[in-house]
Amino acid sequence: MNPHLGLLQPYPFERLHQLHAGITPPALAPISLSIGEPRHAAPQFIKDAITANLSALGSYPTVLGSAALRGAAARWLERRFALRPGAVDAERMVLPVAGTREALYSFAQAVIDPGDGRSPLVAMPNPCYQIYEGAALLSGAEPYLLDTWSDTGFRPDLASVPAEVWERCQLLYLCSPGNPTGAVMDLEDLKFAIELAHRYDFVIAADECYADIYLDEASPPAGCLAAAAALGLDDFERLVVFHSLSKRSSVPGLRSGFVAGDAAILARYRLYRTYHGCALPLYVQAASTLAWNDDAHAAANRALYAAKFEAVLPILAPLMDVEAPPAAFYLWPDVGCDDTVFARELYAAQNVIVLPGSYLGRDGTRGNPGHKRVRISLVAELAECVTAAQRIREYIQGTPA
Repeated sequence: MNPHLGLLQPYPFERLHQLHAGITPPALAPISLSIGEPRHAAPQFIKDAITANLSALGSYPTVLGSAALRGAAARWLERRFALRPGAVDAERMVLPVAGTREALYSFAQAVIDPGDGRSPLVAMPNPCYQIYEGAALLSGAEPYLLDTWSDTGFRPDLASVPAEVWERCQLLYLCSPGNPTGAVMDLEDLKFAIELAHRYDFVIAADECYADIYLDEASPPAGCLAAAAALGLDDFERLVVFHSLSKRSSVPGLRSGFVAGDAAILARYRLYRTYHGCALPLYVQAASTLAWNDDAHAAANRALYAAKFEAVLPILAPLMDVEAPPAAFYLWPDVGCDDTVFARELYAAQNVIVLPGSYLGRDGTRGNPGHKRVRISLVAELAECVTAAQRIREYIQGTPA
């Protein structure tokens, strides 16, 4: 067996299940706000496209995907991030993937060279999506944690990282908008990261799967391709971005996304994926093409999340240190006590499930940045989110269920 498997930590939701062991919650309707799984209704046109293309079940899909899908993804990138028309070459710079989770993992396996003499590092935000850590470890690299605290706006402080770390770095995971914090790296932050990649010869994997969920319609979050273009790097060298329909279109079960950027890297990654075996079924490609071509449903989806923040924050803010993030659909409050105790007792008292922040973080130089925080995913319907917020308030106030 791969000896690196022994380095993997249990997934957060396995730990959460263990945390709840032995508890019988009160007879209230359970409300789970722990998993970042969108629960809004999938757009009807996506469902219709799937059923209209089921005859394609008789054909093997290709790793490269259809020209229509790659073209739709390229044009969406240009619209969303204000790139010049034709900036993204759909033939060379886009590959479909079976959701960003599998791609974020497999990309490290293709990129990391454990034998290049640098004792490779993979840098990543802390807390983060645990796939980054697992991808690094199973590729034979060592994770390097970029702690994100409130005093840095929950963004990684790249300027404070020693040069010797960057010299060993082969891959940098960025996540903006961030999970679990919702923090956004601005264009200057992203440009600086790209400049570092060129100075020290590493690759950036930019996880931007929350890019279409934000609160200020006049200020959508910046993206790495736009930062590269601002630097005059039209070939997007050393940069690959990851996008998904799971959050944007509320179709996590579709398992559809794409990667885009440096054509030379994607050519090698395409070779890897030929063996990896995760080509998108043709009916998924057809539905995904329509989804990337349509921005109206994404705006409507975004409005649903904005309404939840607007309804929930007045209930919670008087009692806990919490505020609306710029983007994504999470709250990341400081609960003022051990986060695992808070999550366990909230479940026991109110049958509401939230995720301890320490499960998403690791101990860094100042401790675990997730300690005393919980992640609250506003993925349920509005009324259910409001009820959950009221129950959290009752728990904090010590009111019996």
